[in-house]
Amino acid sequence: MEHKKISPYGSWRSPITADAIVAGVIGLGQIQLDGDDIYWVEQRPAEAGRNVVVRRRAGGAIEDVTPPAFNARTRVHEYGGGAYRVRQGTVWFANFKDQRLYRQDPGRPPVAITPAKDIRHADLVLDERRNRLIAIREDHSTGAASAVNSIVSLDPSSPTPSPSTTLVEGNDFYSTPRLSPSGSHLAWLTWNHPNMPWDGTELWVAALTDDGAVVTPRKVAGGERESIFQPTWSPEGVLYFVSDRTNWWNLYRWQGQDIEPVVQLPAELGHTAWLFGMSTYAFESERRIVCQVRSNGLARLAVVDSETGRLENVETPYSAFSPYVRAHAGKAVTIAGSPLEPLSLVAVDLANGKVEVLRRSADLPVSPAYLSVPETIEFPTEGGVTAHAFYYPPVNPDYEAPAGERPPLIVYVHGGPTGSVSNALDLGDQYWTSRGFGFLVVNYGGSSGFGRDYRQRLNGQWGVVDVDDSVNGARYVVDRGLADGNRVAITGGSAGGYTVLRALTSTHYFKAGASHFGISDLEVFHSDTHKFESMYDQGLIGRWPEERHIYRERSAIHFLDRITAPVILFQGLEDKIVPPNQAELIVAALRKKGLPVAYIPFEGEQHGFRIAKNIKRSLEGELYFYSQVFGFTLADPVEPVPIDNLKQPAGTT
Repeated sequence: MEHKKISPYGSWRSPITADAIVAGVIGLGQIQLDGDDIYWVEQRPAEAGRNVVVRRRAGGAIEDVTPPAFNARTRVHEYGGGAYRVRQGTVWFANFKDQRLYRQDPGRPPVAITPAKDIRHADLVLDERRNRLIAIREDHSTGAASAVNSIVSLDPSSPTPSPSTTLVEGNDFYSTPRLSPSGSHLAWLTWNHPNMPWDGTELWVAALTDDGAVVTPRKVAGGERESIFQPTWSPEGVLYFVSDRTNWWNLYRWQGQDIEPVVQLPAELGHTAWLFGMSTYAFESERRIVCQVRSNGLARLAVVDSETGRLENVETPYSAFSPYVRAHAGKAVTIAGSPLEPLSLVAVDLANGKVEVLRRSADLPVSPAYLSVPETIEFPTEGGVTAHAFYYPPVNPDYEAPAGERPPLIVYVHGGPTGSVSNALDLGDQYWTSRGFGFLVVNYGGSSGFGRDYRQRLNGQWGVVDVDDSVNGARYVVDRGLADGNRVAITGGSAGGYTVLRALTSTHYFKAGASHFGISDLEVFHSDTHKFESMYDQGLIGRWPEERHIYRERSAIHFLDRITAPVILFQGLEDKIVPPNQAELIVAALRKKGLPVAYIPFEGEQHGFRIAKNIKRSLEGELYFYSQVFGFTLADPVEPVPIDNLKQPAGTT
């Protein structure tokens, strides 16, 4: 038996390289069924982040549908989703470059069916009875101060772009238009500023005339303090939906008069609607509903009897699911993962739980011996409440650390901030653990999946609760002797990047920070972001401009003199959600004050990095940064990162 090498934490050589990660990793989402064919969307870093509609034939053959010159991605709400619709082999999709809708018939090139204007569409529905598409429209061409959102119908087959017809308008936002099986009724969700869809939405239903006009609309459920998610018609025309009216996103149905509960559990059957086209439940038949159930950070697949409400778990090897599920002929098609399996497109036999893997999001370049399996932890935090996290210990079968040394710890803060992180295998996490880092993924107060009350812990407290929970999670790990308290870093992107910067200016706990497209000035962010999130901050922070002083108090840019730890920032130069000036402001200020800082901007990137070479650079750049700050030698050379004002690396303890 070969002896392990003795080497300090952080300096272990790992086969999980940045090249291996970007070469083999793809994003998976937006599942649709067309007869026996399965469709989905792949986001491919190796193709500059291009989104491709992919089809799997009933016989198992897999092929790209979207031609190389196209990118099936919509910019409605900037985050997109719901970018295509398929029926009998014909695909309608939004193209990212020009945001026009295209029709693509089998064996033919795509043809534009909307005009060349800044008018965006998402969440497409085919109304076969009237030969039209129904969609969410976000119109940036009106000259109004912000985009105009509505529900429209348009011709799905015209070779020349034709005008759309407005069906529903007047509110700030719309989503999830759903046509009843008979085509006689349309359901949809709507909400207004300052709410986000997980704060308060309304579910509406209207009759449709023979020519497709919307008549006699009525509100079914929802309001300012009730979040409705995913209205869906059953095969027999009963309207189902998810509501958090009892704290948990549970399943209900409406049959024209009364609302009846279908599933009542202290668990989540819904999701935060950052994207269009999400689905956490689906009808396999009139009586059987397949659903994803989340509880305490873990998820499972279950089948609900719609008549009795009885819920039975489907035994699978998975504990994490992306919010996409379809069902047909005794099977569920979904995206699932576990600590040892990356998120994958799978078909699950509902009778016996047998799984067929159709497409993996990542090819594992290593033996499972290199994989760190997370521990689900709960820890006390401010206010006498409990917060949640996953802790990944350092694992590498080839190495062990010198006696008495404890590993450095990276605390990862997810974005959103009303997002969450699962325990599905992520090679990005394993990149760190296989080199000798502990890795703590915090689902701080405000995260979804733990009930409305937990989600609303962040209301008015962004920059406080998330920071407290990140610090207390790290302390919990350090106090258990699992990490070196003198080598604790905090990292995150978008809202997570804001928490990084806020933590570095409001505490002295962390010894290094990495902000990926994070917010440094909340006042600038308030005035410079896009419509969907333009009033999100008022729920998270306070009323504008009446409570402008709170925005200033929680903006890192005004308190850089409090930073005592080195900081590295990564930024996409085409980011419309967190514009580059946010990063540039803080970098310039830190340089001027003589504080250690590094900055890596990326041409061609928006909010989140999609291009392979940039994903690689951000991983390796962050690793190099930590090696310089925490004073260990890298096993393999990487491209250095210029770090201004770093006098000397800290020693290990």
